[in-house]
Amino acid sequence: MTAGVRTGIAAQAERFLDHLTVERGLSVNTLSAYRRDLRRYEAFLKARGLSSATDADEAVVRSFLASVSASTHGEDERPYAASSVARVLSTVRSFHRFLLRDRSADRDPAAGVVRPRLPRPLPHPMTREDVGRVLEAPSGETPAGLRDRAWLELLYGAGLRVSEMTALDVDDVELEAGAVRVLGKGGKEREVPLGRYARGALEAYLARSRPSMASVSTRGALFLNSRGGRLTRQSVARLLAGYARAAGIERSVSPHDLRHSFATHLLDGGADVRVVQELLGHASVATTQIYTLVTAEHLRSAYEQAHPRARRQREGGVR
Repeated sequence: MTAGVRTGIAAQAERFLDHLTVERGLSVNTLSAYRRDLRRYEAFLKARGLSSATDADEAVVRSFLASVSASTHGEDERPYAASSVARVLSTVRSFHRFLLRDRSADRDPAAGVVRPRLPRPLPHPMTREDVGRVLEAPSGETPAGLRDRAWLELLYGAGLRVSEMTALDVDDVELEAGAVRVLGKGGKEREVPLGRYARGALEAYLARSRPSMASVSTRGALFLNSRGGRLTRQSVARLLAGYARAAGIERSVSPHDLRHSFATHLLDGGADVRVVQELLGHASVATTQIYTLVTAEHLRSAYEQAHPRARRQREGGVR
């Protein structure tokens, strides 16, 4: 918006941006994205002779969304991705909801507009070899190294979310039974079996490392930081990134990549998708089935590389 006195749509947009700044404390980059979307929306409404955002109806919002979908950007005139269109709609929805709450409007024209369907990205699991190198990266001779080997084995061996792993207490681990009790999304509890490597790493950590890291404020937390407090998700992500680099892995590796790898390697090994669903704590099997697409992609790649009638004809060779 231009500097100076603002009226009409521009004034409404500025009030909304002030609300985002003061009430929600959004970052500068996020506010800049909102501002760009609102400028575009303002220009669209003004081109249709509307002086206030409250004059827009559902048909106008749909037309605006269609115009964004049909437009291009950049020197190579690329079309906007579905995710970008969805972000623009999210901005417009938030703007109109604000005007409704602000009593500047008596209806929300964006409420019934459906967001574009976003293509779901496939997970990018690690190879078994890469996982093995990462899991072997921490030193087995230091308290921190023993701790890190234990949570690495747990993330991969049980397929836990990093938030689930850092929330574990010592009492949640049943080494003799070879299982761990996990509190997942929605407060749903599940029991996940522990493999031989995870059990061994946890036994070593509990016997040789955790006692030296514990403090009077530790309470029941399973994985501790150097001050005796509960290990955080941020610390786990930072440590894992360092171990991946030490293992010579060039791609970025997050804790969730180990969960992806857990699921994909189980399915590759013949596990039933509903068993994997239960182990991961997914509410719907449809969420788990995304991993079957990854294994199918792997099979096709292996087939195309190995089968003589699948490979492209080489120059001077035969199919």
